[in-house]
Amino acid sequence: MTERDVWKPGNMLYPLPAVMVSSKREGDKANIFTASWSGTICSDPAMVYVSIRPERYSYDIIKETGEFVINLVSEELVRAADYCGVRSGRDVDKFKELYLHELESEKISAPGIAESPVCIECKVKDIIELGSHDMFIANVVAVTVDKKYMDEKGKFDLAKAALIAYSHGEYFSFGEKLGSFGYSVRKKQ
Repeated sequence: MTERDVWKPGNMLYPLPAVMVSSKREGDKANIFTASWSGTICSDPAMVYVSIRPERYSYDIIKETGEFVINLVSEELVRAADYCGVRSGRDVDKFKELYLHELESEKISAPGIAESPVCIECKVKDIIELGSHDMFIANVVAVTVDKKYMDEKGKFDLAKAALIAYSHGEYFSFGEKLGSFGYSVRKKQ
């Protein structure tokens, strides 16, 4: 048996996706914040969540509009993701500051980020007050994928997209593929 340290309760479920969440009020500038408290809740219907601190600038925008876009982050966007996590939209226009472009969404008013490989358009279904963060549960109403990340069979090429993960205050690129779903029980040929 190995020796183990015991820590106080904390969120140690790492790595996590680092995503950039975009939103916009009518007549106002679009905003972006970075979140790692986000993920899948349900596959049918497609549902996701993002947990947001109530003091964040985007909190009120998303609560009022009921819409947001989860933009996946590539290695090319990691600096922008970090910036959007430490600067407030109250003080700076992040799209302008980072030379990012608003991508018109298919089903909602909030824009995606054109430079993101995948934009997940979301409509808020429920908000659960939890403590430091409130969880925004949302239905996925559309997903747009940059065609340059699709392989010849029409499948999203994760390696080509060069998505990143967040772990305990640091950003990481994905490593090599280790297997595919069900590989442990497939018959060898």
